[in-house]
Amino acid sequence: MSSLSRELVFLILQFLDEEKFKETVHKLEQESGFYFNMKYFEDEVQNGNWEEVERYLSGFTKVDDNRYSMKIFFEIRKQKYLEALDRHDRSKAVDILVKDLKVFASFNEDLFKEITQLLTLENFRENEQLSKYGDTKSARSIMLVELKKLIEANPLFREKLQFPNLRNSRLRTLINQSLNWQHQLCKNPRPNPDIKTLFVDHSCGQPNGARAPSPANNPLFGGAVPKPGGFPPLGAHMVGPFQPAPAPVPTPLAGWMSSPPGGTHPSVSGGSIALGAPPMPAILKHPRTPPANLSIDFPPTDSEHSSKRARPLGISDEVNLPFPGHATHSQSFNTPDDLPKTVARTLNQGSSPMSMDFHPVQQTLLLVGTNVGDIGLWEVGLRERLVHKNFKVWDLSACSMPLQTALVKDPGVSVNRVIWSPDGSLFGVAYSRHLVQVFSYHGNEDLRHHLEIDAHVGGVNDLAFSLPNKQLCVITCGDDKLIKLWDAANGAKLYTFEGHEHPVYSVCPHHKENIQFIFSTALDGKIKAWLYDNQGSRVDFDAPGRWCTTMAYSTDGTRLFSCGTSKDGESHIVEWNESEGAVKRTYQGFRKRSLGVVQFDTTKNRYLAAGDDFSIKFWNMDNTQLLTSIDADGGLPASPRIRFNKDGSLLAVSANENGIKILANADGLRMLRTFENLTFDARSEAVKPVVNSVSAPTTERLSSAAISAVNAESRNLVDLKPRIPEETSDKSKIWKLTEIIEPSHFRSLKLPENQRVTKISRLIYTNSGTAILALASNAIHLLWKWQRPDRSSGKATASATPQLWQPSSGNLMTNDTVDSNPEEAVHCFALSKNDSYVMSASGGKISLFNMMTFKTMTTFMPPPPAATFLAFHPQDNNIIAIGMDDSSIQIYNVRIDEVKCKLKGHSKRITGLAFSHVLSVLVSSGADAQICIWNCDGWEKQRSRTLQLPPGRSISAQSETRVQFHQDQIHFLVVHETQLAIYEASKLECVNQWTSHEPYVPISHATFSCDSQLIYACFLDSSICVFTGVHLRLRCRISSTAYLPSSPSSNVHPLVIAAHPHEPNQFALGLSDGSVQVIEPLESEGKWGQPPPVENGTSTITIPSSNPLVGVGSTSDQPHR
Repeated sequence: MSSLSRELVFLILQFLDEEKFKETVHKLEQESGFYFNMKYFEDEVQNGNWEEVERYLSGFTKVDDNRYSMKIFFEIRKQKYLEALDRHDRSKAVDILVKDLKVFASFNEDLFKEITQLLTLENFRENEQLSKYGDTKSARSIMLVELKKLIEANPLFREKLQFPNLRNSRLRTLINQSLNWQHQLCKNPRPNPDIKTLFVDHSCGQPNGARAPSPANNPLFGGAVPKPGGFPPLGAHMVGPFQPAPAPVPTPLAGWMSSPPGGTHPSVSGGSIALGAPPMPAILKHPRTPPANLSIDFPPTDSEHSSKRARPLGISDEVNLPFPGHATHSQSFNTPDDLPKTVARTLNQGSSPMSMDFHPVQQTLLLVGTNVGDIGLWEVGLRERLVHKNFKVWDLSACSMPLQTALVKDPGVSVNRVIWSPDGSLFGVAYSRHLVQVFSYHGNEDLRHHLEIDAHVGGVNDLAFSLPNKQLCVITCGDDKLIKLWDAANGAKLYTFEGHEHPVYSVCPHHKENIQFIFSTALDGKIKAWLYDNQGSRVDFDAPGRWCTTMAYSTDGTRLFSCGTSKDGESHIVEWNESEGAVKRTYQGFRKRSLGVVQFDTTKNRYLAAGDDFSIKFWNMDNTQLLTSIDADGGLPASPRIRFNKDGSLLAVSANENGIKILANADGLRMLRTFENLTFDARSEAVKPVVNSVSAPTTERLSSAAISAVNAESRNLVDLKPRIPEETSDKSKIWKLTEIIEPSHFRSLKLPENQRVTKISRLIYTNSGTAILALASNAIHLLWKWQRPDRSSGKATASATPQLWQPSSGNLMTNDTVDSNPEEAVHCFALSKNDSYVMSASGGKISLFNMMTFKTMTTFMPPPPAATFLAFHPQDNNIIAIGMDDSSIQIYNVRIDEVKCKLKGHSKRITGLAFSHVLSVLVSSGADAQICIWNCDGWEKQRSRTLQLPPGRSISAQSETRVQFHQDQIHFLVVHETQLAIYEASKLECVNQWTSHEPYVPISHATFSCDSQLIYACFLDSSICVFTGVHLRLRCRISSTAYLPSSPSSNVHPLVIAAHPHEPNQFALGLSDGSVQVIEPLESEGKWGQPPPVENGTSTITIPSSNPLVGVGSTSDQPHR
């Protein structure tokens, strides 16, 4: 709409207001979106007319337009929900929760669960953050203050909050002026003309009685021709400015079309990203097809179905919706400090990098392909190139004759693309000549040939991995205008997609719900979408620039972007509106004529980055203006190649003179600093990926986690930090075990005590790392919270004393017991991932507690049998594995209060349970010293093995065997009073073992550090040992004299040990006297001792075994207990 048309709308608004057409005024304000009437909005909010409030807002913004808009809608719907609760109208509250607030679960699922919990309270003011909620009127007033700030800060409301300064009745004045001009043009003007209509131009009556011109020929409708001399008809001036808006171009995405019409798509500024999880990709169907109706149940526990909808449409960490209290506008919406901007490493590849990709798990492992066909594999933390391979055809005889001929004429080959498979066991290389090579990666420098495919005639321009039907596949595209799909196990061609009329430049596989599809772009700018079938392209539309374009989704898979450069050098990054198949927003800030094809990448569901104008440019996804630009200390090419690592802490950038610069943010610098402390390279002993070779059965076992990873949706899973090589000492120095015997040699803090507690039976940090939860032997739970001076949650540390916390109600979380002496019961608990609930038992019924109110939400499963171990399913908190004292394991669904399955395989009570979401298995351990592996799909037992006990040791009735998965979710730790052991889960093989030597002292408990690089173990003689995480080498020992009072009659010893979830060197002890201590190294040290060096020769085996074990026992010179 032209500016004059916009001004005409304002004139009409003024006229309607003056004529008291109040409803029409606001309807036009909303439909035009030109003027937001804050006074009207405030009145409607104060009156609680919520439907009209949202209808009016909808003319200016939608929920998902940006974070300001999201917070505006959230505050309104939250207030509506709280008012329904305050009226005790539960049915209305549930209706609001399902229809209005459910949309925010996609952005902050934990928040949605907290809001859902309010339904369980008699008065929502029992919630600590809502305790100051007053009456409805005051709450609305407080909310309005916040809403006004958000609206004023929202870029979508810019220039829409002020009505133009107009003279009264401006539209009437203009009409009168027009009539006067028309009257002047009359051939026989009368002194007092009688104006009876505005539908036609004014004309004083003609002597011959001629009729006024008909509307069809009226100049106001664009048909007049200026008369010679004098004033032309006013309509002639209006033909240009007031032309009617062109009819919208019909979208070609009308359903599942085999031959959709072509056409350019109009750019639109609004539109939804389909937050309702449509049953098929919105961009592949009719844009007006409504999303499926969503329903929700309200279980007594949090319903985190990440396996069913693993962050389906944007559970985005960046969106900080305020939990139900009133928000403060001082919160920062853009935090560019988390962008990697500091040059931390400079590498030299030897030839110019063309494509780069970080390993999906080992986040400092960088794969590089160059302009001469070389590939390199770098451990950027150590600044070391692990592998360098020149281009070579593996089997020339198997290549097509055109390829053989081309290589004879010109052997020069360039790499167009390198990319890792979802689990990092494979990587593919696309070359400029016909070929794709797939390597299998087995850790460190171990690369092996896996597949060589003569894929296309001409260059292979792009390569990607996908998992249709859980079958790992390779997608390629090339100069021959084709897209092909290959079986990653054997190289068999599965599909060929034809339809592009020019060379295919890029491919982008993705899925929405259960629909798998592939986007492709060609050098004519055409974008097509394909399903895994032979029915042709489903969509066909044009990318901005109409030349080299690549596409990518945000990390969570909810937002689609493309980046392209035209033949004239004009570059574009745009976000696509998937509901309309049109451009939603275009990002500004490129050089007017880019000097090469611009590459881009996304990270953190928040930022876009592109290499342009000898620099890296960053945008916030919600703002089209350039956020910042950096030159990485200079030396960049005109259009540098870029690639983020998985968590966005590192950014690889190609540089001049064959260089690569590694940029880092604060987290990335800390990660790289770990490598700088290394004095001996122990990478040769790092844990290798499980997939040693890809076969059909292997690819069939790929988990849903891998599917999420290939579709850029894997960040909702456990954040796998890089597998950092273990530290060892310089061989030229004599290694000495670090012994800590004085309190001054480390930091410790004894937490405030509860006098009723005599013994700590279970201990855990909350997942946020801001609190510690303990279960005492008298069935009472204790919660210590660290707080900052502003009363917000702080990080657990030995440098600050936490509060032994209780809600204002004075409730205690106390388990049900059946014995008069609960001290004799087996105690167990499990904490939900969002720290909202704890499931717990102490010999009686299992209790579910709300961690905020300490209220008992429900109890179930009265004994016998009694629960002895609890574990939440990693992808569905409504599913719990419950170990029983009758040796069974019950798979229980809390939502429907039903035992789904009962597993039998042990002969004594269950003492440990651990899930692996990667392998989709449950590992169980029992007092019978037996370990079992259960498949989570059908709950069948896959394998079992009995621990090998040292000679002369027998299984006691009280002995416990615990299991805990390594960070890689493939290996797990076994803790028994006689030993520590590392097992590989898929084969249930022991790969390392440490046993307590004479004099024998039982192990009371042990656990991995949060990064799995250390193991903390406590013993019944009160000592604490710190082992290396993989090889079980003792690196530090803390004597009881260092942290316990020196009382000869004291028999205090640690019973349980817990590791901080984010600080690898911090742990906590639960002691037999009811106290809890937090322990961490001195700041000057920063870590627990030095690991022993790896000696040449084999490790000694301390326990005979019928099956050979790899590295069993401790090295011969290892200090023994």
